[in-house]
Amino acid sequence: MTPMAITHFRAPLSEGGPHDFYSNGDYWWPDPNKPDGLPYIQRDGQSNPGNFSAHRMELRDMRDAVAALAAAYAVSGGEEYARKAVALLHVFFLDPETRMNPSLLYAQAIPGRVSGRGIGIIDTLHLAEVAMAIIEIDTSEAMTADIRRDLKKWFVDYSEWMTTHKYGLDEMNAKNNHSVAYMVQLAAFATLTGDTQKLDLCRERYKKVFVPQQMAADGSFPQELRRTKPYGYSIFQLDNMAILCQLLSTPENDLWTFTLPDGRGIRKAVEFLYPYLLDKSKW
Repeated sequence: MTPMAITHFRAPLSEGGPHDFYSNGDYWWPDPNKPDGLPYIQRDGQSNPGNFSAHRMELRDMRDAVAALAAAYAVSGGEEYARKAVALLHVFFLDPETRMNPSLLYAQAIPGRVSGRGIGIIDTLHLAEVAMAIIEIDTSEAMTADIRRDLKKWFVDYSEWMTTHKYGLDEMNAKNNHSVAYMVQLAAFATLTGDTQKLDLCRERYKKVFVPQQMAADGSFPQELRRTKPYGYSIFQLDNMAILCQLLSTPENDLWTFTLPDGRGIRKAVEFLYPYLLDKSKW
């Protein structure tokens, strides 16, 4: 298996360097009425197959490999799985020649309009699973003290960027699935790094923002229902809300059972969507 790294693919339209993650907004297309296609125009719900996606694919493939190897180590205890996972992590996050910078300044760029956007942070949602995989292989011989320290520092640095840069703050305060996906990342990274303050921030957002402000009385998510692909977006939102419950719940603070006085909570959200998961034709 060839180790994955974003430096293997140079993004021709990126304003960043080779270590900066780059992607284009999914639903933005060249303007057919302009000779150079700039600035791009939006077609909501229609993904542009010509957009640069190599960095997304490298990140996703790295996630798939590391998660599978960590699972194999957890089940079998085989050090060979942990060694391979650590080798992949080292190339993607630590090696000076190939590492990805712990920031997302150039994600979901729109050619001719913006070099990057806060909503691009959703592109690193895959890293939440990577953080949990690192925890799983922490007891392996391959996870040396230096590698453990440096991996945690990468996620500390990225979390700090997410919670201080304008792009991160914009995404944190989004009114739809983007803010929930943001908190899934932050919760996973804080679990890895032991950042109790950020974990408390995530719990507060779930209780005081996501359930009361994004969930309707019937358990649906109106902002997702307004999209051109409401079924898929509703599933995505519910999935991430459930992940937050799993990551953030403690015996003293169980989000699985948390409900507002009017009954809204994760159970209500599941009750709304469950019939349509059983039979999509009812949607």
